Amino acid sequence: MSMKDEFKAFIMKGNVVDLAIAVVVGGAFGKIITAFVDGIVMPLVTYVLPANIKWEEWVLGTFRIGSVLGATVNFLIIALVIFLVLIKFLGKFVKKEAAAPTTKECPACLEQVPLKATRCKHCTSQV
Repeated sequence: MSMKDEFKAFIMKGNVVDLAIAVVVGGAFGKIITAFVDGIVMPLVTYVLPANIKWEEWVLGTFRIGSVLGATVNFLIIALVIFLVLIKFLGKFVKKEAAAPTTKECPACLEQVPLKATRCKHCTSQV
């Protein structure tokens, strides 16, 4: 198989295409979340924190502690917004159906056996 054919087979694998789609959609969704945080959440945070504190400029020797603290706070705020929007808000609209059971319990040995089984593979009793 030539390198061209191998590369074509690699690109056409489902997981590569799915990953590419996920990256593109994730990037677009990241812009939406960033705009939401910058435009709505951070102005609300300024009502809680005093405006004259420049905590993102804090340094300890040569270590820029404020920069790390700022990135951490930004991450936590973005993660909270994603959790609230995706998990809590949109989760209410998506109904999860319970999957039908594929196994049953053997009455003799209490092991799980397939639904269509007539004998337990563990103790060979009739189920």
